[in-house]
Amino acid sequence: MKNISTILSILSLVLIGFLFFLFYNHTEQIKKITVATEHTSTTNFKIAYFDIDSVQAHYDYFKDAQNQANAKEQAMNMELSSIEKNDQRKIAEWQKKGNTMTQTENEQAQQEYAAMQRNYQSRKETLQQELIQHNENLKMDIKHQIEVFLKDFNKQRNYSFIFAYDPNSFMYYKDTLYNITQEVLAGLNAAYKKKN
Repeated sequence: MKNISTILSILSLVLIGFLFFLFYNHTEQIKKITVATEHTSTTNFKIAYFDIDSVQAHYDYFKDAQNQANAKEQAMNMELSSIEKNDQRKIAEWQKKGNTMTQTENEQAQQEYAAMQRNYQSRKETLQQELIQHNENLKMDIKHQIEVFLKDFNKQRNYSFIFAYDPNSFMYYKDTLYNITQEVLAGLNAAYKKKN
């Protein structure tokens, strides 16, 4: 009986020693992996950002696109205003005739008025759709120009990500050390001047 308890104690001591060895060896491997991962992540993973507000305010192409959009909207408003004026003249003519109009002339005027309203509404919707599409195309082209520039710009800098910072975005903190707005603006404007 005495021998069995001694043997069990020795066996327990050997197993505990073996478990300590496994635990210590596994912990060292985890530390090596963590250190290697930290070294890799700090050397290869870089993030930068640029302020989209500054790009909108100072990128020449964005300003020109905005002027184009405003000019198109003004042209749309002028055309609609011209149609309204012509329609108002016609309505004024009918009002002058007033009670002197025959039943047939009155019905014809009502049909013509309904057609004028449909034509005006149809033209307004068409012009608004054209304006929306025009503005959307401009936005997509600006985005494309920025992406093309950043792809070339990043060949020398090797950023993993370049974000456009918008004050209404999900980002709550930004370190100005990683702000590349001025470089991006200078490059975008230089590329735009070359194109024109």
